[in-house]
Amino acid sequence: MGLPEYPRGHFGHYSLITKGGYVINKAFGFLIITSIIAAVLTGKISTITADSMSAAAAGVTRVFSLIGILTLWLGVAKIAERSGLLGLFTRLLQPFLSLLFPSIPKGHPAMGSILMNFSANLFGFGSAATPFGLKAMKELQSLNRSERASEAMCTFLAINTSSLTLIPSTIIALRVNAHSANPAEIVGPMILATLVSTFVAVNADFLCRLFYRKRGLL
Repeated sequence: MGLPEYPRGHFGHYSLITKGGYVINKAFGFLIITSIIAAVLTGKISTITADSMSAAAAGVTRVFSLIGILTLWLGVAKIAERSGLLGLFTRLLQPFLSLLFPSIPKGHPAMGSILMNFSANLFGFGSAATPFGLKAMKELQSLNRSERASEAMCTFLAINTSSLTLIPSTIIALRVNAHSANPAEIVGPMILATLVSTFVAVNADFLCRLFYRKRGLL
């Protein structure tokens, strides 16, 4: 399943998502090549295969341990969408969302995707928040008429990255699988840390927006 093709007249030869994918591929390629060179120079080339296999096995085990949580949240999200609950939440949060995203028209599908992404992050389902985040970016891109990211896209990225979290469900699940004595002891520090990070992200986004607007760069 390929990436969506946008009209070249509006977004250039490649979409923003495609360009971002190239950057990520280059970054990971650089990390892989430099790690191999470092292993050769330090005489630890024989450990690369063993470590790669063990890491791959650990990744598969971790993914399977999260399937239940991810499936549950995606199911709840689909029920909320079809029952109209998502629309109700969107209307309740419309004043708050309008302050953060003034360029998004009222009732636009992007609002619903942003809300679901925010809700998933709020309860610590970072993996479930990813598809909602991608959908939100796609909807925001439909409002954008430039290859440069719009203000709404930058604001959403800042909030999604800082992601206020009340119940870090995924991390608690990982701690349970790791046989932690008290898996939920991180709830308090997590709330404080993500509250500060979200506050800083929102204010930084606002200040950067003012800075570029004053200089006519937006």
